[in-house]
Amino acid sequence: MAAMMRLVVFLLALATIFGFGISASAKSAPPASVKVESDGTVHVPAMAVPVSSLLSPEAKAYMAEHLKDMQDPEKVKQVAGVPVFMKGYLTKAKATFGHTMTERQIGGVHVFDYVPTDGIALQNRKRVLINLHGGGFMGCFPGCAELESIPVTALGKVRVVSVDYRQGPEHVFPAASEDVAAVYRELLKTYPARNIGIYGCSAGGILTGMATAWFQKHGLPRPGAIGVFCAGLTMSAFGFGGDADYMTAAIGDARQAPAWPAPADLPWTALPYFKGASPADPLVSPGASDETLRRFPPTLIISGTRGFELSSAVKTHSQLVALGVQADLHIWEGLFHGFFYNSDIPESREAYDVVLRFFDKNLGK
Repeated sequence: MAAMMRLVVFLLALATIFGFGISASAKSAPPASVKVESDGTVHVPAMAVPVSSLLSPEAKAYMAEHLKDMQDPEKVKQVAGVPVFMKGYLTKAKATFGHTMTERQIGGVHVFDYVPTDGIALQNRKRVLINLHGGGFMGCFPGCAELESIPVTALGKVRVVSVDYRQGPEHVFPAASEDVAAVYRELLKTYPARNIGIYGCSAGGILTGMATAWFQKHGLPRPGAIGVFCAGLTMSAFGFGGDADYMTAAIGDARQAPAWPAPADLPWTALPYFKGASPADPLVSPGASDETLRRFPPTLIISGTRGFELSSAVKTHSQLVALGVQADLHIWEGLFHGFFYNSDIPESREAYDVVLRFFDKNLGK
């Protein structure tokens, strides 16, 4: 009996420590003012969201800095294709990762062509990666292009070709897909398709999927593997669609969540590059076509729990897996859209390692 009583006391203590019990003060506290409508719309009261306790110390500081930067209009401006808040990241990347960049034309398209300073690894001599930079189809070349390419070429000891594809508002779909196809077609003269990988962040992640669909439509061979980073293969008027449009913009990029219900005449996307394009077209939204997705190569998807693309990334992964496509999904806790542009935090180094191991595994030997 004494042993039983000790067990009961111990379990009650655990319940108190881990919050399984209900205190007297909790019983008397008013219920949270969460309102749920009949259609399932949830009205959440104002609340404070701290930086994730699971981040590294470096990433905690980075997260706080990023949120403040996103609220400073001067920091988000682009100067010569480099957002002001990214300048420090770019300076550090150039000093940290040994590389050589050659500006050239490939297939009539302007590119930055990167190789590591200490040479391409033996297993990568017949491989090449194509980078498609982020920037909302409205800029960030060379800023995003360099930050997506320099660590990869140096750490992976592999050639990376970053494409300066045409963007809006001066150009509209399918200009960017045509440019990627022109570069790809030219590289196919030197590299077998199975040895070519394509990846990009944000707009570049979307374009990676669009280009893969474009290759199918125009009879080009499937690349060996692709990476859809900071993105998914769906879009919306507010970003990428799903819960993340409402749940992560504020805590990831200090942006106000869109109002609901949305206006009836809201366009399907706010990006001028897609003027006149249809989200039902698989060359625009590959996620709209199972037939298109079923023919995708191995695909790596990267996001963060505060990335406004998170829902689209998760949905894209689910679609690919359901269709029998090899697809890997990696999500970093507490981090936001394009977090790995800052190479100083351990989580970014983890992401680079995931990217390089994925391409090494899936590209031809």
